[in-house]
Amino acid sequence: MSFVADLHLHSSYAYATSPALTLDNLAAWARLKGIDLLATADFTHPLWLRQLKDNLNEGPNGAYHYNGVNFVMGAEVSCVFKQDGRGRRVHLLIYAPDIAAAEALTVEYAKHGNLQSDGRPTLSLSARDAVYLTLDTDPDCLVVPAHAWTPWYGIFGSRSGFDSLSEAFGDMVGHVPAIETGLSSDPEMNWRVPDLADKAIVSFSDAHSLPRLGRELTVFQGEPTFQGLYQGLSEDRVEYTVELYPEEGKYHFDGHRKCGISLHPDNTIREGNACPECGRPLTLGVLHRTLDLQAPAGEAEPGDTHAHLDTGAASLPANAVLSQAGRPPFVRMVPLVDIISAVLGRGPNTRGVQRIYADIVSTTGSELSALLRSTESELAAACGEALDSAIIKGRTGDIQVEPGYDGVYGKLSIPPST
Repeated sequence: MSFVADLHLHSSYAYATSPALTLDNLAAWARLKGIDLLATADFTHPLWLRQLKDNLNEGPNGAYHYNGVNFVMGAEVSCVFKQDGRGRRVHLLIYAPDIAAAEALTVEYAKHGNLQSDGRPTLSLSARDAVYLTLDTDPDCLVVPAHAWTPWYGIFGSRSGFDSLSEAFGDMVGHVPAIETGLSSDPEMNWRVPDLADKAIVSFSDAHSLPRLGRELTVFQGEPTFQGLYQGLSEDRVEYTVELYPEEGKYHFDGHRKCGISLHPDNTIREGNACPECGRPLTLGVLHRTLDLQAPAGEAEPGDTHAHLDTGAASLPANAVLSQAGRPPFVRMVPLVDIISAVLGRGPNTRGVQRIYADIVSTTGSELSALLRSTESELAAACGEALDSAIIKGRTGDIQVEPGYDGVYGKLSIPPST
């Protein structure tokens, strides 16, 4: 069996998140999206942890249940430290096997930061020391670099990241089983990076509000439990990932938001890293960094040391992108609410858009089913010809995206049918 997982999200106790991020709402939206396993998020925050303890029902193999949805204990921490003469800021995803382990971690993390100030706490620990402390507290925990390529807080980020995982994690690098690609990167941009040859590549939503839940996902083979997650990451039992078009992410291109400057890395490499308007340094985006660290042109994708499962073409969505080196494939997806908004020319949070969204999901079973699995005839019956056509265009890449840069999301448009 396989399960759909979103394992990077937040509660209402994290900075700049929606107050609607409650357990009731997270479970309801997971069912709408078609998600089998959610991270609890923010278990380091004492008030949220109390809610988790009071409401989650424990099942076997490290799974917790609430209103028909499976949860694992998950959190994100921000490591702020100096290394090799530079200030570093790195976000890490932490997964604990049970509530007792999560409580033990909070005791240790509290020695290095204020856990009550933010659901994603800042810890005065290096990336290496954070991994060591986490596994020393409970060796069954998992640590994964979050949104690995983003300029700020990414392990490979241009502003404060590293050029290799070994540089970042030192003797603990072998205990880091995977990286999260982030919204501005997809697996294809990572396949040619030799440093990732033995790491699973996963994608999650980093949702700060309910509608953004599931905008990126990972489908694992196994059961939706902590044990299933542990095997999924440590053995790379990824069946496929579900990705935004990376141009939609807010750090895909190089640029300077204040001056409205957005540049492909080719331009930056040729003209230099200074903003052509004000002369200040440009923020070098995710595409630039993946090009910096990939294998030389002409070389094949690096071999993968994991023994991947043969899932078979029949189990994959029709628009799956395959890797020549046998890495797990991925599919690109435009969130349903964004498609409806583009077709109607209305904001995504307007009543009309939300009503149509609810109708389509009710008819097709889930957002994921509508976007990846439903046939054209099923979609036409569920939402009409215009939206049916737009969903198919999202699957096939017949869309236009003005790439995001320096904190500005990319702008999506769907060409009208002729």
